[in-house]
Amino acid sequence: MPLHIRPFSVDDQGAVIALWENCRLVRPQNNPEMDIRAKMQFQPDLFFVALLEERIVGTVMAGYEGHRGWINYLAVAPEYQRRGIGRSLMRTAQAALLSLGCPKINLQVRRSNEAVLAFYQALGFKEDDVVSLGKKL
Repeated sequence: MPLHIRPFSVDDQGAVIALWENCRLVRPQNNPEMDIRAKMQFQPDLFFVALLEERIVGTVMAGYEGHRGWINYLAVAPEYQRRGIGRSLMRTAQAALLSLGCPKINLQVRRSNEAVLAFYQALGFKEDDVVSLGKKL
C-alpha cells in the first residue's frame, strides 16, 4: 500500500484525535481540539497526516518561530509502527522546516518513553544539555 502524506484538513479532526488517543499522546493537561484549533491559526501548512488507503495512520505537527523548529504530535497507529511511516512524516516535517530556513529542530519526549527516544536517536537526534521548563498561562 502506498503511503500518502498531505496537509491536515479540518475534516480529519475526529480521526486524528482518535489516533492520538490510541497512541496515548493525549494527557489530562492537553486539549487536542484546542491544540488543533491553535495550529490551524498558526502555520497550518506544517501539520501533516499520513494515509494508507484513505485511513489516517500517522500525524506530525511542526512549527517554526524564526529561531528553532518544533515537533509535536508525531504519532503512528500502533498496528502500523516500524514500517517507516514515522520516518516519512519526520522527513516531510524536516523538509518543510528547512524550506523556511529553520536551522535546528527541538522536540520533547517523556524520559520514560525509551522506545520513542531510541526512534529519535536513530533519526540523528541527540539529547541537549538543557532543562525543559514550562508554565501554564
